[in-house]
Amino acid sequence: MMRKKWSFVLSSLLTASLLLTACGGGGGGQPAAQPSGETGQSGGSGESYVFKVGHSLTEDHPYHVSMLDMAKKVEERTSGNVKLEVYPLSQLGAERELTEGLTLGTVDMVITSTAPVTNFYPKLGVLDLPFLFESREHAYKVLDGEVGQNILKDIESANIIGLAWAENGFRHVTNGTKVVKTPADLAGMKLRTQENQIHLAAFEALGAKPTPMAWTEALTALQQGVVDGQENPAIVANTYKLYESKQTQMSLTGHVYSAAMILFSKPVWDTLPADVQTVLAEEAKAAGQLERELMIKMEDEAIAALKENGVTITEDVDKQAFRDAMEPVYEKFAGQIDQDLLNQIMNTK
Repeated sequence: MMRKKWSFVLSSLLTASLLLTACGGGGGGQPAAQPSGETGQSGGSGESYVFKVGHSLTEDHPYHVSMLDMAKKVEERTSGNVKLEVYPLSQLGAERELTEGLTLGTVDMVITSTAPVTNFYPKLGVLDLPFLFESREHAYKVLDGEVGQNILKDIESANIIGLAWAENGFRHVTNGTKVVKTPADLAGMKLRTQENQIHLAAFEALGAKPTPMAWTEALTALQQGVVDGQENPAIVANTYKLYESKQTQMSLTGHVYSAAMILFSKPVWDTLPADVQTVLAEEAKAAGQLERELMIKMEDEAIAALKENGVTITEDVDKQAFRDAMEPVYEKFAGQIDQDLLNQIMNTK
């Protein structure tokens, strides 16, 4: 199994720092992808390349582990002529800055959630709709099938090369005061959310008081009780020890599936020989699959760890009641969402 195969990668990386460092500036510094002038066996070009890969999460997160694994495979397949340098914790910029850098050619490669990419490719907005996917299997069928593959091809119109799908898991609600099983349980609850209009509308429809803020601010707000709760994948709740920030209740609402993408800069991509492009494309798909497998494993471990640290995990959530409450949200954003794409997703079984 792939999971066993890469266990050595995890064992050396899972002890890495979990602390959030300050975000970096804009794109990736000096333009990578410039031939070093060294000769080698990278196809017929004989040139060597160094690409900078950026992401916003920690060194033990599946984003980072899968990118390091991809770097190793790419270097092996090109006899050392193509190297990937992976920068975690927004060292090359936050996700929106990284995505913009791709379009400009100042950042080479990124693994990111889809939300910031929507600013440059609006069709992705459909993936922000709450309760869009019935399960992880449903999400995989959509993204690995015709719908998802067409998105990867079409995103080239935004000056970005879509290489593969990955994920950041399902998002769940945490708080420090009560069990959440139905929308009524969220009434009046002040929740930190992402700065995403669809997410804000969704929690307003549920009766909560969504409060958008950057994650660094959210940690302080939770500790000080400025907000009652937040919503994120379980791995985030465990990584940042949210149980130490009054988050002693987690409800597995799974309200949004956080798809992620492995992307490359089209301006840089267009300068590369076909054989280098092929290696990068093939290894990115393998990395996306590895990242998903690691995410599933680490999610299970995160939930177990949260329980050990006194967090009550509520699994029997009335998801149908939550879905029913989302109808006004789907109607509100109907004009901004590609309805054909939405129907394709919902009709994929």
